[in-house]
Amino acid sequence: MNLVNNNFGTSSVDNLISDSKHPIDVRSIVIASGQGKLTRGTVIGIITASGKGAKVDSSKSDGTQTANCILTDDIDATSADVTTTAYITGTFNPDELVFGGTDTAATHATKLRELGIFLKDMIGG
Repeated sequence: MNLVNNNFGTSSVDNLISDSKHPIDVRSIVIASGQGKLTRGTVIGIITASGKGAKVDSSKSDGTQTANCILTDDIDATSADVTTTAYITGTFNPDELVFGGTDTAATHATKLRELGIFLKDMIGG
């Protein structure tokens, strides 16, 4: 079972992480089968019945209406559960986050802050 991505020795720069003022911590998480392809920066909620993750969506009532963490990597959970990692603390650029339904960063900002996930706009791109 691989808990991290296989791209050892490679890196790319994106604007997901705004700064390192707050500690950046990760944990292992299982994303439920049937979620399709999810990208780095997808905000995850936890399905109450299974304890598995899915894209957060405030219109749902299965537990995924509440933000829990942010995916660290792109994954494909189209046909099988995927064990991966997710950020549980840190400072993130709200423009780089991905949500379900019509949700936005503003929808989940308070809950994310309670979890130790802070949102901060990038200055100067």
